[in-house]
Amino acid sequence: MKSILIKNAQLVNEGKVTTADVLVKEGRIVQIGQNIAAEVDESIDATGLHLLPGVIDDQVHFREPGLTHKANIETEARAAVAGGTTSFMEMPNTVPNAVTQELLEDKYNIAAETSLANYSFYMGATNDNLAEVLLTNPNTVCGIKIFMGSSTGNMLVDNEETLEQIFAKAKLPIAVHCEDEQTIRDNMAIYEEKYGDDIPVKCHPEIRNEAACFKSSFMAVKLAEKHNTRLHILHISTEEELKLFRNDIPLEQKRITAEVCTHHLWFDKKDYDELGNQIKCNPAIKEHRHKEALLQGLLEDKLDVIATDHAPHTWEEKQNKYRKAPSGIPQVQHSLQMMLEFVREGKLTLEKVVEKMSHAPAVLFNVRERGYIREGYWADLVLVDLNKPYTVTKDNTYYKCNWSPFEGYTFSSSITHTLVSGHLAFVNGAFDESKRGERLLFDR
Repeated sequence: MKSILIKNAQLVNEGKVTTADVLVKEGRIVQIGQNIAAEVDESIDATGLHLLPGVIDDQVHFREPGLTHKANIETEARAAVAGGTTSFMEMPNTVPNAVTQELLEDKYNIAAETSLANYSFYMGATNDNLAEVLLTNPNTVCGIKIFMGSSTGNMLVDNEETLEQIFAKAKLPIAVHCEDEQTIRDNMAIYEEKYGDDIPVKCHPEIRNEAACFKSSFMAVKLAEKHNTRLHILHISTEEELKLFRNDIPLEQKRITAEVCTHHLWFDKKDYDELGNQIKCNPAIKEHRHKEALLQGLLEDKLDVIATDHAPHTWEEKQNKYRKAPSGIPQVQHSLQMMLEFVREGKLTLEKVVEKMSHAPAVLFNVRERGYIREGYWADLVLVDLNKPYTVTKDNTYYKCNWSPFEGYTFSSSITHTLVSGHLAFVNGAFDESKRGERLLFDR
């Protein structure tokens, strides 16, 4: 592998911003300091740029196998790297669902051959695969995924005995999608009676409402408290749910943690008027008050990580009427730029963005030697220019679905370089795919 020296960067790491050089050899950070002198294969002058640890996105849907008309691991990993995401954790609701050890390993084999980013894949739980779930290796798999509310796919776990058993016996983190299915069905019946087959998409947050989210999240928290389970609740979308989470103990001591997604921080209900099904997702984007509360919850450390729930569908699929239009938003390429907009607006600091997108996912999932800029760690690094505007177009959007709700939007910052496990994978719009990412490992 090439040796690389990054010179004169504004290094954002562990709550501080300092000027430093970083020397990378054999995929790892070997020295951090001032005025490093070394013979290297490549030197990068990072004067005026900020150097961040690569983003670890703990929730994406890359659609492979079985749904590759929407996306695949190769295309979405490229998009992730272009946006500064160096590691991802991908969901099991592909086709077939990753609900056996053999099917799970098939996905790892695909990624080993095609993924430019580092990767891990969740083991999926169903009502009847407990034995397979309990075979999952805590050191080589990020977690177990439970859909406690149906979303894209058919993996709803609603058997109370099964849930009790998984929460009692799991040896690795359980990540849950929390929406109460019966509440959603009851609400849908009301809106079907009112609108028939032509329900407006702006009704989505009323169908998948606050009550559905809170009821399910409350149940998950109670199960976790009962069994001392390591629980991670995904994509919190309501103000009401924030009361379920603690901020009075260090992150390392939390047994119950929470994620907020970029779209729930960025959009609110008024955006359905312009974007319609483009921002239809589960849980739904809701009223403005929730967006404000979620940002405050992030600042107060009730919400522990920022992720994307990147979930691409084809443009044609999104043009269907509300009932048939699938839920999900493609956004892994722009998640870091979205949060850097919050920095420019004074809503977040650079240090907080790095904490929630890099450090915290590494801590919560016990990711081995990643998530920080430290000597001896893997060199997952991102250089950003906070003063170089970037306009999203079809030509510079790398998702296979080839659309983004941000098309035409100009971000104030640009991703200039991305190193994945020491490999310079992306430089100013150009990819080097001569080396693939690494499988994430976990210290548990």
